Amino acid sequence: MIRKATIKDIKAIHRLLHEYGKKEELLARPLSELYDHVRDFSVYEDRSNGTIIGCCALQFCWEDLAEIRSLAVHPDHLSKNIGSKLTETVLNEARSFNITRVFTLTYKPNFFQKFGFVQIDRSELPLKIWSDCIICVKFPDCDEIAMLKELKD
Repeated sequence: MIRKATIKDIKAIHRLLHEYGKKEELLARPLSELYDHVRDFSVYEDRSNGTIIGCCALQFCWEDLAEIRSLAVHPDHLSKNIGSKLTETVLNEARSFNITRVFTLTYKPNFFQKFGFVQIDRSELPLKIWSDCIICVKFPDCDEIAMLKELKD
């Protein structure tokens, strides 16, 4: 079941992101930042036991631009389309806010290509989005791939 995250989900989201952060597959976020951005997150909850097994955030950057970030699925639940369902959920959320462009920074470009994202040069993105880069362990040698999707009506 996919739903909007609540304050009670933040520690589970933090654990999930930290697991992938240790592998340098995404930027692990500090707990305090996750509380600040709880409204950005959707979670996939296992109905049988209430465990959070996936998460994804949609962060608004500008009047027409949003970012998909912190997409993670517990390793025991990969290949069950949970990541795809979370991605579709946040893309639909972006549409509901009349966002026309969604980008992501990723190490998994093939995953996002399935949704119509195309690779772009990072320089095409507004400078505002690079504020998080300063806290990244890979700064200034970022090797993430920038991808963009134009949303149609």
